[in-house]
Amino acid sequence: MASPNVVRLRRVAPWWSVPSQGAIVIDGGRRLAGTLAIAGAKNAALPLMIASILSERPLVLRNLPRILDVAVLANILEGIGVSVEWDERGDTLTGRFCGRRLGSGAIDGVLVTRMRASFLVAGAMLARLGRVALPLPGGDAIGLRPVDFHLAGFRAMGATVSLDAGGVTIAAPRGLRGARIVLPSPSVGATENLMLAATLARGETAIVNAAREPEVGDLARCLVAMGAQIDGVGTDVLRITGVAALDAANHVVLADRIELGTFMCAAAITDGDLTLTGADPALLAAAGPAFAAAGIAATGTGDGVRVRRASGGLRGIDVVTQPFPGFATDLQAQAMALLCRAEGAGVITETLFESRFRHVPELQRMGANIRVVGRNAMIRGVPALHGTAVEAGDVRAGAALAIAGFSAAGTTTIAGVEHFDRGYDRFVERLARCGAAIRRVAG
Repeated sequence: MASPNVVRLRRVAPWWSVPSQGAIVIDGGRRLAGTLAIAGAKNAALPLMIASILSERPLVLRNLPRILDVAVLANILEGIGVSVEWDERGDTLTGRFCGRRLGSGAIDGVLVTRMRASFLVAGAMLARLGRVALPLPGGDAIGLRPVDFHLAGFRAMGATVSLDAGGVTIAAPRGLRGARIVLPSPSVGATENLMLAATLARGETAIVNAAREPEVGDLARCLVAMGAQIDGVGTDVLRITGVAALDAANHVVLADRIELGTFMCAAAITDGDLTLTGADPALLAAAGPAFAAAGIAATGTGDGVRVRRASGGLRGIDVVTQPFPGFATDLQAQAMALLCRAEGAGVITETLFESRFRHVPELQRMGANIRVVGRNAMIRGVPALHGTAVEAGDVRAGAALAIAGFSAAGTTTIAGVEHFDRGYDRFVERLARCGAAIRRVAG
């Protein structure tokens, strides 16, 4: 994602003042120890913010992560008439969003093209206004993620769809109507977009083969708190009965399971001792047992989990990414970094995105023994990694390179710092407090 103009972002998100330029520098060989509170989930926060479009009454969201994507989306929402206010007191961020004046502005096409989650604006605006025109979204370069499922669902609900060079116009001047929509695969984005649209449609909408990720459930629970009628939350069939209007609500954003898994890998690879609070390890689903098999010892604490390396050390395992409750694709890169230092060999099979091994050449530059054949990466652990200059190609690749850098001999310099800003709340500052020799440099 190209770096947005910082001044423009600060107008709507004054808490965001970090220029998305420069690099992260890590001096390896330090154990991570201490306590870290897991931030609100990026993948939950963004659709929750977009839900504010559906109501003329305020939606208050607590535990929002202080990340670039939240700042960018706040600017997009403010541009279309959603009022945005912040409460920065304490360690977490609270946002108040109100769609009373929705439609009084215009979509910022430049910002929309830089963040894929912004396409969820389509379903919410279509439900409220009956029409939306916006460019096709951007985001991480991890493979093709077409919006065909979204558009087919909108058509099934009675909307017309017109595509032109780089943009789409969707219209339902007489309102949306309920429909039975069978998704070809359990797409998180399509499930969320269609659920947002269906909340104000006439009649019942059934989304079959719906995504079951915890973040989808968090959006559904927030919509129910706003007055939506949704059954089947947590299952692969969602039934939404449209209502005339949604009301005000307060909602606490779900803890970030991907951040939890990232910090677990960081603790284990450094032979550290981290207590990660505020997140339920059950959110990891299949990744939890996989991490245990790889040598991550996790002990529940009541408010989170204490993470150390198992007495037998790190071990190679095989991983296949799958939709929830399978092993999350967003933890694939971090798991690969961990296996680079494990005893023996492991294989990671990426089934969801065809271009999500972009971190492999960078890990190889650090001395990792990895061979890629198609969608399979074969990793044989090595006794040591060495620091060097590498570049993050996406949010999770950046996390993987940092994990490798924490265990590497010497200094690792990671370019592409904007990817850390997009997905991790104050990554450098929080890990530095736990013993990492990590700093941010201008460049």
